[in-house]
Order: sequence, then structure tokens, then C-alpha cells
Amino acid sequence: MKNAYRTSDALLLDRYGEVIHELRTDPKVRRLEWVTLKDISPALIRAVLQTEDRRFFRHHGVDALSLVSSVVAWPKHRTLRGASTVTMQLVSLLDDGLKAREPHRSLSLKWRQIKAARRLEKVWTKEQILEAYLNLISFRGELVGIAAAARGLFGKAPGGLNEVESWILAALPASPNAGWERVARRAAQISRAGGGGLTAEEIQAKAASCFKVPYTLKPSVTLAPHAARMLLSGEVRQIRTTLDGKLQRFALETLDHYLASLKEGHAFDGAVLVVENKTGEVLAYVGNSGRTSSAAWVDGIRARRQAGSTLKPFLYGLAMEKGLITPASLIEDTPLAVPLPSGLYVPQNYDTRFHGLVSLRTALASSLNVPAVKTLLLVGVEAFWEKLRELGLDSLTEEPEHYGYALALGSADVSLLELVNAYRTLANGGRFSEMKIRLEGRTGPFRRVMDERVAFILSHILSDREARSLTFGLENPLATRFWTAVKTGTSKDMRDNWCVGYSECFTVGVWVGNFSGEPMRQVSGVSGAAPVWLAVMNELHRGRPSRPPQPPQGVVRARISFETAGEAEREEYFLKGTEPLSSVGTGTFYESPRILSPQAETLIRMDPEIPEDRQRVPFRFHPAVKGYQWVLNGRETGVYDPFFLWKPEPGRHVLSIVGPDKGVKDAVEFTVR
Repeated sequence: MKNAYRTSDALLLDRYGEVIHELRTDPKVRRLEWVTLKDISPALIRAVLQTEDRRFFRHHGVDALSLVSSVVAWPKHRTLRGASTVTMQLVSLLDDGLKAREPHRSLSLKWRQIKAARRLEKVWTKEQILEAYLNLISFRGELVGIAAAARGLFGKAPGGLNEVESWILAALPASPNAGWERVARRAAQISRAGGGGLTAEEIQAKAASCFKVPYTLKPSVTLAPHAARMLLSGEVRQIRTTLDGKLQRFALETLDHYLASLKEGHAFDGAVLVVENKTGEVLAYVGNSGRTSSAAWVDGIRARRQAGSTLKPFLYGLAMEKGLITPASLIEDTPLAVPLPSGLYVPQNYDTRFHGLVSLRTALASSLNVPAVKTLLLVGVEAFWEKLRELGLDSLTEEPEHYGYALALGSADVSLLELVNAYRTLANGGRFSEMKIRLEGRTGPFRRVMDERVAFILSHILSDREARSLTFGLENPLATRFWTAVKTGTSKDMRDNWCVGYSECFTVGVWVGNFSGEPMRQVSGVSGAAPVWLAVMNELHRGRPSRPPQPPQGVVRARISFETAGEAEREEYFLKGTEPLSSVGTGTFYESPRILSPQAETLIRMDPEIPEDRQRVPFRFHPAVKGYQWVLNGRETGVYDPFFLWKPEPGRHVLSIVGPDKGVKDAVEFTVR
């Protein structure tokens, strides 16, 4: 019987077999875990037997005295009231065909119940029968079984029921939905008949207090609601996950704590995801702050939000893979206006300041925006989009042109789930695999999506406390006492902020924002998501070291100095063969110049209201490398300046730039009307 018993709640277990969430899956009844007889209050057992079957332990399924009394009363009531023993009631619960439905059939029905009860008594002990009865009987409304009744009506386990509660519960099976006054009267009557020492007033007071308000049956543990709804469906009653219950609780409480401190900043929602690097096993899945959330049902781990600066490492990594730049390459952090068909795209840095020439290391670690856009101009939007898709960012469902150059600054909507696995790919040296949350599930094989050498260099940059100090200072929540690589991100208008990073063993991602889409007030990735990230990382590495990765074959270390940038001499990592042979200056740059303006296939209309000799079209290429000349329609212009104002002429034009070797480095076609 116990093997066939089904609770109304499915159970989510952590990796150690502990229950971390109860999820109701039966909308009709509430049945909790099966309770053994020894775990049920003796007072309740006495009250139920006094009410339903006083001679339970002395008969063999049928109480002859009660049956005779009912038969005598048959002509008057046309039903055998009061003749059912606990065993007879139990067989009607076990066999749907033995349940009473029509009173005029009660005599034949009673005879079939008697035969079934006698058969049951031959194979089950009295204790087994009584235990099953107390677990299967309906007490009130949807509450089935003593566990649901005790917790729902009195907030107790069955073993903690006192005498007054026991008499009230014993009065319920005969009339489960009766009003509280009627229940109280019946409880007082059976209590007096059973020699109970309670007064009617005591029973009335208790009945009124628990029945005048709707009963509640809250789950005993609710640590992972979003994971539970994702995994517990259909016939699944119980599933063991990769989650660590202790860590899950810590992450949830930590998120709640920091969100409480961000109320003044109008930040009410958040999510935390923790994954083991090598196995891909999800250790904590906090999809929502729950108690303080503005939308508790939304899963913030799978919800798509603007990525902000979290995509920058993959952009610089792609440029390094293509051999366009190195960590020491100098990029101008200066005002930039990129002409687009819809107008000019003018990126700004988070602090609204420009820093002149900076190295790639500084640009990435300090999350500067203009250098990221200039790097995207080098590699191309489509190539970057394809790389992000390779890294598992399947949320990028639109064509590359939809995102444009703003993709460098995270204009695309992604999920925390995707971001965490992309950073886990960096932690695993550029090897991607799926994550898993079911303990018996499989992550699938690893596949290489990034050069191992590039992944190492990116990890080294993202762990560089000094390199990020230009924007974040030396003391901030990104600085850990053990090795970690981490990146923050803040979306447009401060609607989302992120902090994603990894140690030797774990990758942790945090999102903070509002599910409503409302902007926060002065809450950035460092002030919003990063403190949660730091607390979880510290908990993971309590007494556990995190060692930095070692450079793989093909990575060399060289000492570099800068002629023009205000950066100190240092040791730097390079892909073998790209290390500079002398100090780094503006000419030491591994970019190929690209035409920024005009864009290919641009249509330029001359304004008839403005004199022709006053109209000019800006030509611009980047980077500002010496020795490159503008060539228009195959004719050299003699202009070597990277910025040139050209007097427009109607027609179709081909604009190119050529290097000192006379080779064409880039070309675009445009039309003037």
C-alpha cells in the first residue's frame, strides 16, 4: 500500500538526497508524506478510535454489536449507519467500487465491504490497517491524510497534536465540510463519551480559531521553486538534482540580503547561478529573490535581458584569434561617431570620460566602451555574432544587422544561463559543453569554440586587479583573496546589471534589476550584482584554494614598455609570434585600417537649400596608421589624413585606402544624389 501511495506534492532533492523543494502537482487534493503509526500522536489515535471504532482491536474487521444495531434501525433509516469499522472504511478507500454512492444500495454494499474487510484483516495487522486509514481518510476539504490535516489546520506534525486538536480532527471524517460550530459540538460530544477532560468552551475556542480563517498548507521547504517547476512535471514524483542544498540556501539568503539594501536604488529582483566548471553540474539555481520579488514566478536565470559589457571578453578574444590585436595593442579611447543608415552611433564610456591611448588589457579589464566598438569595427558584426552563437548564446535569434555595432556593448538580450556557460567555457580553456541539473543527466561532449591560448590570456586579463583600477579602483567587490576572473555589465539606463566570473573550480553569475523593466537608480554591476557574486564565491572557497591557470603551449611572455600610452612597463602574455620586438607605440598596432565613414552602400543626398561648395562628406578610417592614402574611383587623392572632408559629386563612387605597399586595405561603394 505504501508503495502505491502518491503525495500531492512532488519532491526536489539535492545532490545528497535532501529535500530542497516541495511542489504541489495534484490540483484536487493535498496529501503529504506517509506517516507511520509511531509518529502519530497517541491522543489522536485514541480520539479517532473512540469516534469511529471503539472495539477496533477486538474484532476481525466487523463489529457485530454495531452491525446488529444498524440492522435493527434499517426499516427506519433505510441505511446501515454507524456499522462501518475502520477496516471497512479502509477497504472503501482502497477500492472505488466499495464506496457508498446511493443509499438504497447500502445493504448490498455493506455486505461487500464486510467480506473485503475480513479478507484484509487476514493479511494485514491491526497496526498496518490503522496506519493506512489515518493516511488515506479525508479530514476537511482537500486535506487528505493526517499529515495534511495536522499541518494545514494546526501547523503541526502529526506527532505534536494535543488533546483538544485530536478531538477536533476525530470529529471531521463524518462531516469534513461542516461549519465550525457543528464540528465543535461533535468534538465535545465524543470527548465526553470518551472520558476526555476538556470543556466544550475549550473545544469551541480552538475550533473557532482554526476554522474561521482559511487553512494554509505551506510547503515545508521552498528553496528552488523555479528548478522544481522546470523538472517536476507529469508523472515525476521525485527527482535528484546536482544542486547543493546548503549552497542553494546561502545564495538565496545572500540575494535577499543585498536586494534589501538596494531598495533605495529601485532594484527589487535578482538571480544567481552557480556551476562546477569541469562537470557542468549546476550547484545553485536561484531564479528569483522570491519573498521580495516584484514577480516571484519569473525565472531570472532563463529570462532574457540586455547583456551590457559582459560580451566584451568574447569580442576581444575573437580579435586576438584573428591576429588583429594583442593584449598590448593600443586603442584610442577618444570620441567616436559611426555613420549608420539610421544616423550616427556615438558610444560613450560608463564614466562619460575618455582616456586617450589605452592597451587592450586596460580597455577590457576597465570595461571601456569606445575601444570595444572600434574592435568590433575590425572584426565585423557578423563574425562576432557567429562567435557568440558558438559560445551558446542562442538568444541571439535576430540577424547580425539587427544588433549593429551596439552589439559590442551588449545591446543583445541574453539569459544568465547562457552567459554563465559562456564564461565557464573560458574557465575550461575555450571548450564548450552543456550544463546539467539532473544528477543522472549528461552534459554532452566538450567541443572547442575558442583558441586555448586566447582563453588563457582573457582569463589573465579578467583577473588583473590593477588593469581594472582605471574604472573600478583597486578596492571593489571584484577583488577576491583567491584567484578569480570576473566581468561586470550594466545595460542601457541601468535596467540590468550583471556580474559573471569564475575561479579554478566554479563559475558564478548574478543578475540584478527589475522584471518590470524599470531602470534602477545609480546601481551598477559593481554596486548591485558584484557584492552577491563576491559573497557566493567566498562561500564556495571557504577553506578551498583557487589556483590560476598555467599558460598553454604557444603563449609567450615578454616585457613591454609604452612610448605614448600612460601605462607602466610590464610583463605581458602574447600568442607566440605576435609579441612586439620593441616598445609599444601608436604604430605598433595589429589592426588593419578599416573605413568607418561612409558605410558601404550609403546613399548621400545633397541638400538643395545649401550651396554646393559648402557641403562636405566626411571620410574616416581607423586606426590612424601613418602612410595610408585615400583613393577615390581609382585615382589617388594625395590625402593621407585618416579624417578627410570631401566635396560631394553626384554619381556612384568607390572609395578605398591603400597602404605604403600600394595594396588596397579596405574599400566601400556609395552613391551621391
